[in-house]
Amino acid sequence: MQSEITSEKVKSALRQVKFPHSKDNIVDDGDISGIVIKDGHIGFSIEIDPALANQSDELRREAEDVVSSLSGVLSATAILTAHKAASTSQPSPRSKPEAPRNPPLKPAKHVIAVASGKGGVGKSTTAINIALALKQMGLLVGILDADIYGPSLPRLLGTSRKPEYYDKKLVPLDVWGLQTMSIGFLVEPESPTIWRGPMVMSAIEQMLRDVLWTDLDVLVIDLPPGTGDAQLTLCQRASLSGAVIVSTPQDLALIDARKGLNMFRKVDVPILGIIENMSYFICPDCGSRHDVFSTGGAEKEAAKLDVAFLGGIPLDMTIRQTSDAGEPIVATQPENPHSKAYSSIAQKIWDSLEGQNAEGPATIPAIIIE
Repeated sequence: MQSEITSEKVKSALRQVKFPHSKDNIVDDGDISGIVIKDGHIGFSIEIDPALANQSDELRREAEDVVSSLSGVLSATAILTAHKAASTSQPSPRSKPEAPRNPPLKPAKHVIAVASGKGGVGKSTTAINIALALKQMGLLVGILDADIYGPSLPRLLGTSRKPEYYDKKLVPLDVWGLQTMSIGFLVEPESPTIWRGPMVMSAIEQMLRDVLWTDLDVLVIDLPPGTGDAQLTLCQRASLSGAVIVSTPQDLALIDARKGLNMFRKVDVPILGIIENMSYFICPDCGSRHDVFSTGGAEKEAAKLDVAFLGGIPLDMTIRQTSDAGEPIVATQPENPHSKAYSSIAQKIWDSLEGQNAEGPATIPAIIIE
């Protein structure tokens, strides 16, 4: 009978690991946290001293190896977190922080972020259907759910399978013809992710670096709403070809969308355009149109900010039903008028990407504190 994998067994294995010149192992030194055990797949965080960053990859591999050797363990994934001591001096108001030494991560020919200033605007549904529309154009496409606290990709794609582990990398799941990855594939759906900011940033970087993305033309990254740690990490560590902003038409959503757009501009990420989601509603009974959240606001905002307006998507029961069922409308109803609207938006995005330098930015953008 196979023995049960427990946190204590994981910790016991990790007591074999320690930093060079360290007296204590990484467990007794208090460096291990966030142990997650799910169907033989183990995840945990290792807090490191930034001064030992050059030794971190070797230590991470060693930690994964000792946990993988436990009976019943199918895979082990370590996430590195680092905390710097507070600085005693104040930075110059307009100083530029030194860029990271590592080159920007580029797991696809084009990496694009789909973002929104606030939640509840249908960003994830939009991101998935755009990815599927790009795939239908004959491109190799992946989608990464970068919302660590509220991953929605498993539900919207209709799968809860666990990714396999090969050559110390997670293998993305092939769903609807997309290479897909989400923290939601690794943790229980009802289990809250209680992580500090540095842990979130490390997790996002590792999902870019330690996932076996293969020959992608486009990697679509579904960002969490807002302008916090996840967004800044992505801007600093990924070689982004551009960002797409999703908003509803009403003024409150547009105010937040403008903040998100300006964040990308500050870090020199091109804005590919704005999408107006829930743009209008067609009554299924009488056929009359209703502008539930007003309409045209995103298009006016795009003109005001001198960025492309990519198109509007209606508030429609079919989109909602297919999303809730894990059967995205572009994949299951490609001839539906709403699917064609997503396809039109995807074509505009691809035309914009191909009009850029295919090599992307040569340097990591610096975040300027004003």
